[in-house]
Order: sequence, then C-alpha cells, then structure tokens
Amino acid sequence: MSFAIGRSFTFLISVHSKYKDLGPAHNLGIQTTQLTMFSQALTVRADSIARHLETVFLFTKNDVRTTLIPVTIFALSAAHKYDPIHAWNAPLWIWFHLLQFNIANQIQDPEEDRKNKPSRPIPAGRISVDSAADMRWVMVPVCLMLSLWYGTQALLASTVFAVLTIWYNELHGDKMGLSKNVLTAILYGCLEVGGTVAAGSRNSCIDKAGALAVALSSTAFATTLHAQDFKDEEGDRLTGRRTLPTIFPKAARFSMMVVIPLWSFGLSRIWKLDALSTAAFVVYGAFVGTRFVMYDTVGADKQSCKFYSLWYSLGHLLPGYWRFFYGA
Repeated sequence: MSFAIGRSFTFLISVHSKYKDLGPAHNLGIQTTQLTMFSQALTVRADSIARHLETVFLFTKNDVRTTLIPVTIFALSAAHKYDPIHAWNAPLWIWFHLLQFNIANQIQDPEEDRKNKPSRPIPAGRISVDSAADMRWVMVPVCLMLSLWYGTQALLASTVFAVLTIWYNELHGDKMGLSKNVLTAILYGCLEVGGTVAAGSRNSCIDKAGALAVALSSTAFATTLHAQDFKDEEGDRLTGRRTLPTIFPKAARFSMMVVIPLWSFGLSRIWKLDALSTAAFVVYGAFVGTRFVMYDTVGADKQSCKFYSLWYSLGHLLPGYWRFFYGA
C-alpha cells in the first residue's frame, strides 16, 4: 500500500512540474485533478484491503457460532487469574488458530465445497488454492510467535495444535469417524488451553480447576460432536468420509438422546450447580438430544445443531459458576 501511495506522489510531482508555467487558473485545475486522482487511488487501495480482510474472515465465518464464541466463553470462565483488560486476547488467540486450521481444511477438497458450501472463499473465487496454501503455512509461525507472547503453556498448545492440524488435514485423520472425534476434541482442547492462558495476565498458567475444565469439556465434545455431522451426512456419504452418522446412523442419533442429558447432569454435579439450575440444564439437554431422534431432515439437523451449540456454550459457563461461588 505504501508503495502505491509513493508512486501516486511521484506522478503528481511530475505532472505539476510539467504544467507549472501554464498560469494560476490552469494550475488550479491541475491541482484539482491531482487531488481527485489521489483520492481515487486511495479508495481503490482501501477497497482492495477490505476485500482481502473479508476473504480472511470468510475462512472462519461458519465456525464463529460453533467454535469461536463457545471457546471464548470457556476461556473467560475457566481462567484462574482473569484480567478484564486482557479479555480480548482470548478470542484473538483462538481466532488465529481457527484460521490456521480452517485454511488447511478448506484447501483439501475445494470441489466438495463448491457443491456443499459455495460461499467459502475458494469456491467463491475470492482466492486460489495455491494462494490459500501459502497462507496456510504462513499461519503456523504466525500462531507460534503470537503464542510465545503468552507463555509456555500457550506455546505448547499452539505447537500441538499445528501438529494435529497436519494429522487431521494433510494426513486425512478426518476420514474415520472415531479418529475424527478424538482429533477434533484434542484440537478443541488446545484452543481452550491457549484461550484460557491468553485471557489471564501475561505468562499466566492454568490451575487444577482449569485443567479439569479442559479435560471435561474435551471429553464431552468427543462424545457429542457428531451432533454437527448430521446436517452434512449426505455430502459425507458422497465423498466417502466416514463419520458416526454415516457408519451408525440410527445409533448415532439415539446416542444424542442419552449422552447429552447425562453430561448435563454430570457437569452440573461436578461444578456444584444449584438444584434448580441443574434441573433446567438437564431438561434442556434432553430437549436437544430428543430433537436429533424426532427430526432427521437436513433443515431440522441444522436447527438441532444450533441448539446443541447453545447447550455446549452453557456448559462452558459452569467452571465460571464454580469459581464465583466456591473458588478461592
């Protein structure tokens, strides 16, 4: 951008020198033209920058509700030394790593996205696969350097996240249902660790309660995250991706009706939720799980997935509840 502006100034100076002896009126017209051209150059450059930023955001747009918001809620709830001044660091750290993963994921099979998710940057023609691949590998050192600022635990979480991202995408760990669930849960746990550390003061660490919260959240996610796969079941069958809904379609749905209410009750007991809140959380969990069994259309599965995301986000508030009422 600075290079473009420099060229604009050079052009203006050359034009001014050429016509400076043509009289005041003419010079005024030239100056007006120069300012108009300079303004247009800045507008074009600003539009280009805005388009690039929008393209970057579109890589993560679909995961704002399912990942960025729930993990940020978790980080702010689980942080031992929560610093309101540094709260924005949590979504920043999470988003950068989410961007790294999503670019790596979306360059694997652009043809599938053209059929199922055409609004993503690559199928929409906003960026080429090669350019996205370059971005994908640039994001690894960027995320590591960002994590270094927050301390050893954030750096370790970023390193594990980068390795598992390669396993999941380049080594096709997402092709099998069980390995996909386990890998996704660990990746999610890395986001929670890094976000929780970033939410605290610089070089802060996760305490025992925070570590327990990460372990419980990751396990709950591993056993319920196929709630997000039902809406993509048809596309997964066409591409040969093996997820729990494609391998065990009926059992996967009925598991929702059992596992989600059980986790609701278990998490409520572990984090010492009061009786009324426990009952409400369990009832809502039962409602979410039952929806997956009773309504099995693509539209219904998308709606059920939204209810599931809300359930999971509510579960992320529970460590904060415990810290407020029982923590030191």
